[in-house]
Amino acid sequence: MPRLILFLATALAIAGQPTDPAYGQLETAYQALRAKDYDRAIQAFQRAIPLAADRSSIRKDLAYTLLKVGETEAARDQFAEAMRLDPKDEHVALEYAFLCYDTRQRVLARRIFDRVRKTGNATAAQAFENIDRPLREGIARWKRVLEQSPDNFSAHEELAQLAEQRDESVLAVEHYEKAWRLRPDRRELLLDLGRVLKGENREAEANTALLAASRGAEPRVAEEAQELLPKRYPYVYEFQEALKLDPSNVELRRELAYLHLAMGNRGDAEKQFQTIGEHAPKTSTDAKQLGAKSLEQGYLKDALKYLQAAHEDDPVDFDVMLKLGWAYNVLKDDEEAVRWFNLARRSPDPATAAEASRAYHNLESALRRFRTTVWAFPMFSSRWHDVFAYAQAKTELRLPHWRVRPYVTLRLIGDSRGAVELAGTIGPQYLSERSAIVGAGLATIPWHGTTGWFEAGESISYSGPVTPDYRGGLAFAKGFGNLLARGAHGGFAETNVDGVFVSRFSNDTLLYSQNRIGYTFRETETGGAFHAQLYWNWNATVDALGQYWANYVETGPGLRFRFERMPSSLLFSVNAVRGFYLVNQGNPRGPNFNDVRVGIWYALTR
Repeated sequence: MPRLILFLATALAIAGQPTDPAYGQLETAYQALRAKDYDRAIQAFQRAIPLAADRSSIRKDLAYTLLKVGETEAARDQFAEAMRLDPKDEHVALEYAFLCYDTRQRVLARRIFDRVRKTGNATAAQAFENIDRPLREGIARWKRVLEQSPDNFSAHEELAQLAEQRDESVLAVEHYEKAWRLRPDRRELLLDLGRVLKGENREAEANTALLAASRGAEPRVAEEAQELLPKRYPYVYEFQEALKLDPSNVELRRELAYLHLAMGNRGDAEKQFQTIGEHAPKTSTDAKQLGAKSLEQGYLKDALKYLQAAHEDDPVDFDVMLKLGWAYNVLKDDEEAVRWFNLARRSPDPATAAEASRAYHNLESALRRFRTTVWAFPMFSSRWHDVFAYAQAKTELRLPHWRVRPYVTLRLIGDSRGAVELAGTIGPQYLSERSAIVGAGLATIPWHGTTGWFEAGESISYSGPVTPDYRGGLAFAKGFGNLLARGAHGGFAETNVDGVFVSRFSNDTLLYSQNRIGYTFRETETGGAFHAQLYWNWNATVDALGQYWANYVETGPGLRFRFERMPSSLLFSVNAVRGFYLVNQGNPRGPNFNDVRVGIWYALTR
């Protein structure tokens, strides 16, 4: 008997527990309301909403609580949700309509009062009349004014605004357009026209007005128009339709001209630029010279000012476009620089087009979201009587405002004879046996020539075994003087310092330094066929574990050159070095060595 009583008591207790999933949060909310702790109540109501998403009463109680703390717009939005969940609740609809009116959404308020009054609700009927009567009377009054004065700009504008508020869209469109024809300098009227047309689902006409409003207007108007336009870039025919509506819009016409240039339609672009030139005021003919001189002397802000004035004066001067590209490039605004280089590379002058094209491709590849770099470095070593081959393919993701870049990589490392167990005497970036290494990692954006990186992957030996591979470090590269670039000649110096950790070699860390100092010859000094550098090597390597093969210095002469008719990233090198081991314990090869290395470097970025 006692067990039966206990069972019944337990069952009754369970049955008495609330089954509402939002019960706990709602209990907290109502307790907070009784204590006038409105912030805590709001938070509890907000937590309860996802637990009972279809219950309008929670939204309604949250809205009333928001009103107590002065959050009128937030309360309005909650009443909107409550009305959506329960369209028959006239009380909620009225609350929402009054708040719409208070927050300047009067067109929407009028629509709701109109709907509710048709059910016989006296409050809604009175509210509707209070809104509608001034609109009716104002529309009638301005119509009478226009009968007496058809070209009265203010009458057309006022009539259009009142018609829009009263949901008379056809009348609003008619008079917004008439007001615009009278005052084409008031481009905010195009924004109003586009907004009403969009509400009527007349998308093509709306986009025409909004496109014209989004170019050449005051920033606020242009920004609001842009938000209403489709997210894609406008088509040529849409620019043409907008210009029919707003033919004096210089910014709109100039952008269409640039679009024609980008598409290779030079004739159409020149027609647009000619129209601009006929109607736009001319600037000083000295602007181009002043801009070029300012750019040469490093006065970049002045250069931009003068060059932009010169471009306004002559929109098809491709040399000015090229100089604008260089000015923005020096100012580190590469996105703007790319745009100007892209325009300038369509120049009919081969030299201007070639220079702009090189600059465009160099910058455009650096701005891509995904960038893939492939390099290869086959090399013959007389010391080993062997050909080594090193290569890497790397694709990195470049995200705006990120200081690091994720990447995936494939490294290929080996030698033709398989006679060398370790390639450590070449450099730590090549540390591996004969293998392919697949990995993923992170690299920092270069800062003053320094890059940090780390990657994890798998090393797949050509003979079969798979081994985890973790590596990373810091790399520093810096060049001084006349490096091996087109047209350069004179003294130069280069330094490369790498600190590298490699897990597969006993978790060793190496510091590797390559330094060159020498002279870059003119192309004509070497017969014009190739561009060459003669230099002296100063190299050193040390490691944390004191292994003999990773502690040495070497020095000797070197020659590096490239052929002028071949890609600039294709380099040939010959180095003859004398090396000295710093650690000789366990060294089977003797304390010193000589090596002649002949290598070919090639890189490609897309």
